[in-house]
Amino acid sequence: MTIDLPSLSPCDALVAVMVAVSASDSTIRTSELVAIQRMVDHAPVFASYDDDRIRPVSQTVMTLFDEEDGVDALFGLIRDALPEKLYETAYALACDVGAADGRLYEGEIVMLAEIREQLNINRLHAAAIELSARVRHMTF
Repeated sequence: MTIDLPSLSPCDALVAVMVAVSASDSTIRTSELVAIQRMVDHAPVFASYDDDRIRPVSQTVMTLFDEEDGVDALFGLIRDALPEKLYETAYALACDVGAADGRLYEGEIVMLAEIREQLNINRLHAAAIELSARVRHMTF
């Protein structure tokens, strides 16, 4: 089956990265959805974003996850849409979604590694971003 791939805006690409992390362990948790919505509502990069786009972008991610080479196609869409200067922003948002429920699941760990590789995130920068996400989501 061939699917018609939409083009994404830079903000759509950021949403797609967050949804990919959430869906990567086969369970999209409420805390992750709340984290995505909160970031779209408050992060400066989304200031002019129409959050009605979250649903269709999410559906695109889920459709691609069901395809044989869908993850590769997803990262192609993301790289085409996202300026390189926002690659670390995408990784930071992805880490926040992964940390939102207080723990990282295996699928999320694998997806974060894939994001690091696909977006060529410097390993030292990635470690700082990961630590930052972990401490922001720490509980008693």
